[in-house]
Amino acid sequence: MLRLRRWSTRHAKAWARVYRWVTRVAAVLAPALKGVGERRLETSLLPLERLSKRLFFDCRMCGQCVLSSTGMTCPTNCGKRMRNGPCGGVRADGSCEVDPQMRCVWLEATIGDAAMAPGHTPQWARPSPPIDARLQDRSTWVGLIHPAASASTMAAPAAAAPAPATPVSAFERACQSGRFLVTVEIAPPDSHDPSALLARAERFRGLVDAINITDGAGANCHMSSTAAAAVLTAHGLQAVCQVGCRDRNRIALQGDVLGAAALGVRNVLCLTGDDVSQGDHPGARPVFDLDAVNLLATLARMAERGQYASGRRLEAPVPLFLGATCNPLMPPHAERVANLQRKIDAGARFIQTQFCFDLPLLERFMNEVVRRGLHRQARIIVGLGVLSTARGLRWMAEHVPGVHVPDAVTARIAAAADQRAEGMRWCVQTLHALRTIEGVAGVHLMGHRNEATLAQVISDAGLGERGAASA
Repeated sequence: MLRLRRWSTRHAKAWARVYRWVTRVAAVLAPALKGVGERRLETSLLPLERLSKRLFFDCRMCGQCVLSSTGMTCPTNCGKRMRNGPCGGVRADGSCEVDPQMRCVWLEATIGDAAMAPGHTPQWARPSPPIDARLQDRSTWVGLIHPAASASTMAAPAAAAPAPATPVSAFERACQSGRFLVTVEIAPPDSHDPSALLARAERFRGLVDAINITDGAGANCHMSSTAAAAVLTAHGLQAVCQVGCRDRNRIALQGDVLGAAALGVRNVLCLTGDDVSQGDHPGARPVFDLDAVNLLATLARMAERGQYASGRRLEAPVPLFLGATCNPLMPPHAERVANLQRKIDAGARFIQTQFCFDLPLLERFMNEVVRRGLHRQARIIVGLGVLSTARGLRWMAEHVPGVHVPDAVTARIAAAADQRAEGMRWCVQTLHALRTIEGVAGVHLMGHRNEATLAQVISDAGLGERGAASA
């Protein structure tokens, strides 16, 4: 079946012709078949549709077929149910983060779509709506004759409305200022007592523009990002609340963000989330009801239109400054900018990247970002980490999906008499180099429980005394 599925992907252009032919035939037959009735027609067609789609496309019958938009590759096979491009955890060899034995579905989709048309079909850029569970195992063929039969009430993400003239947070003001931004990332505590969190965060008061609070990073359990971000906000620090799709459905996600806004949290970073099998609760069931693009569109609708995803009105629009993540250094390299475009179109106004240890690869990515003018629509903040030891770098490259570490970087750290000091020098030098790359708007520093070192890097790079970490 795998061979047949790959054959179908590589002959996607022929399948697209078949689909167009079937559509024309269905249009001719529609007047005669409408009298049959939707349910009776579906009962007749569904077994054949299920068998053929499963055989040629490994289709999961979600009832919202997007094969013509994804190179005749079914995205529902994705371990995270990504509907709008690859996650940031694709491995260097192109395998899936969730199932290393499987090739990333979106790599196959890229091949299929390129086979359909040079430079990709117009449908490739079209965002896909979230799954409507009511349509599971329903026929989409029936929709060719009864168009309303397979329609979902969930619309595809639309371009977000223009941001309001008045910034909703100090971080948004910093992003609009045009200066080089500095953000850091810290994990919430394993305690209900916020004192340790506050002590760690206080190191960055006046040094950074905002402090990210992770949301179950690595699929490990900590205090919720919403609560931790609210704690920092209450103490006059500018927090970015990370909101992941792995653990909550669309109802819970909207409710959590609404609650965070009630507690003063304005900055929200939307991400899909890490695979649960790598964390401390590998037996947990992942949700992935939305992907990051659809989460962004949902929250943008709350912020700009004052509506839930269902269309029901809020009492007032929610004041939010929305961001997203991207991974410039992992395959499919050519499609990472397209995925970034979808996120910006859905409402992201700042972007924070995965660790970037490979500057030449980052520069190629940024050249395309600048060519498309995306750096003018959202502030691109590049992820950077302090290199502790060569052993730690090798472990990260081998065990953390989505992280690429060039051999030359590891060799430099390994050759140093003091590897930690050399790692800090590398970090400061790279930070200065980032400032010369067109389109890069700032740096996002990461290092688990390594706040003192990160603060030192900021000072050594001459980027301290921001005065914008407070609300």
